[in-house]
Amino acid sequence: ANDTMEKSLESKFAALKSQGLQIDLTRGKPGSDQLDISNPLLNSQVPSHSPSGVDVRNYGDPLGISEARSLGASLLSASAETTLVGEQSSLLLIYQLILSNYLFGLKTPWKDQADLKFICPVPGFDRHFRLLEDFGIEMLPVPLTGTGIDLEVFNGLLAEHENIKGIMCVPRHSNPTGDIYSDENLAAIMHAGKAYSDEFLFIFDHAYLLHDFLPSANQTPTWELAQSIGADDQAAVFCSFSKVTFGGGGLSFATAGKPLFDLLARQRASMIVCPDKVNQMRHLEFLKDKEGVLEHMVKHADIVRPKFEVAFDALDVLSPAIGNYQKPTGGYFISYDAKRPIAKRVIELCKELGVLITPAGSTYPHFHDPLDSNIRLAPTFLRTEDLKDAMEVFVTAIMIAHQELD
Repeated sequence: ANDTMEKSLESKFAALKSQGLQIDLTRGKPGSDQLDISNPLLNSQVPSHSPSGVDVRNYGDPLGISEARSLGASLLSASAETTLVGEQSSLLLIYQLILSNYLFGLKTPWKDQADLKFICPVPGFDRHFRLLEDFGIEMLPVPLTGTGIDLEVFNGLLAEHENIKGIMCVPRHSNPTGDIYSDENLAAIMHAGKAYSDEFLFIFDHAYLLHDFLPSANQTPTWELAQSIGADDQAAVFCSFSKVTFGGGGLSFATAGKPLFDLLARQRASMIVCPDKVNQMRHLEFLKDKEGVLEHMVKHADIVRPKFEVAFDALDVLSPAIGNYQKPTGGYFISYDAKRPIAKRVIELCKELGVLITPAGSTYPHFHDPLDSNIRLAPTFLRTEDLKDAMEVFVTAIMIAHQELD
């Protein structure tokens, strides 16, 4: 039977190769149909003054106009006084927060300390790893369980290592596994981190806070949870409109306890004379308020959901003996775990068939996936026909690579 199976896989491979596909499945980008729903921003008439009377064309208001700060605060369930509006992405604000700790710190600048460490959930977000690498911070991986991080491993790391500066994670629709951290998990993380040190930072990158496309588990707002535990002085929560409106053309928001908030504001004051208030105004006119944002996100969900369903249907053909994945209910990725060390080989086979996939190891610090088994798929950017072809290629590549080890 194996011979027949091998023959049919070989002919399938040849048939797919003859199609000469050129499909890029590497980055989790919105499709152009998603970008179209924000097109009113491109030709919107923006008033010169904000409702509170600020001239948005001029310098000033380094933390953002009050209406935009209130919008960000309402999304993060925080107070506008300690919420600021930035540009670009949550990544940029997180970078600035790390930089401010590195240069100035709350007590001692990190640059004057040895052996800095950070805890990173894996599989995780490649750009978080790259950011920490820039500062020479050692990354301690902790596995995800489906509802957050493995607390036993987390507590083990805290017991074993000195000078862990914090944890950086995506608590909702985690990139790439889609984990939604349970309240219990987040509370345990904050209790343990607080007990470890009063300088342990909780950096919550809520990049996919608003991006449900299927019914999703409820979460107590992360900032409210931090406050109820008394961890707010050590916590910072971020989100952005990068995948709500335009990549690089949205707004980003940060809320934090007063000491961290002031540190971030200080760092930004050295770097940025004033934010783009015209764009803040443009977004306020278009999205209006939290309710407007949520209505807008329903449109995104309706475009994204069918694409994920195409990917789910294809992956469900693969037997659990070969590998498995957790069905995300939001976000932009699917994380596939092969049962054998074949990730690099699968990506190679896909490339040979004209389908580009994020490099193996990307979801681990320094590209080191100890099992060579995790593969990140990003279904949103492709047209449905291309996605179907890409998934057929992926499934075939998995089966071939799995069988090559027999």
